[in-house]
Amino acid sequence: MMWAHAFGFTALPHLGGFLGWFFTRKEVPIWFEDLKKPSWCPPNKLFPVAWTTLYTSMGYASYLVWKDLDGFNSRAVVPLGLYGAQLALNWAWTPIFFGAHKLKLALIDIVGLYGLVLGTMYSWYPINKTATLLMLPYLAWLTLASSLIYCIWRDNPEKEKEKKKE
Repeated sequence: MMWAHAFGFTALPHLGGFLGWFFTRKEVPIWFEDLKKPSWCPPNKLFPVAWTTLYTSMGYASYLVWKDLDGFNSRAVVPLGLYGAQLALNWAWTPIFFGAHKLKLALIDIVGLYGLVLGTMYSWYPINKTATLLMLPYLAWLTLASSLIYCIWRDNPEKEKEKKKE
């Protein structure tokens, strides 16, 4: 039965990622391509590969923490609550950025997300060091993504205004 739990925890992050992509996928070739982006912006083909890897890693890490805490109980409230909160902000980012074209709000979201991931990792460290280490690639990606979103927000003030006029 533990394999079913491992699979469920590992698959869960992909659900929100898939739904965000599904509802905003048409915005990438239209709106996103027209944005001014820094020269170091990763190619679009890298994003699905990166997020598949990151969602799998964070999902399995959450399973390790859940397992080491013997499931959902009072000791799991903070570590899994922080994880759930960061997952909610993660899932919200795509509709905010690609759907609503709210660049500043997307920047605020990702900064909050970064803080929640740090808090999640801090709360996980005494429980399961491997789970914490599995979150490091995610934190590294968020560092790059936060910088990228800041540059996009700074360099595209008219793109946010255009959406407001519609």
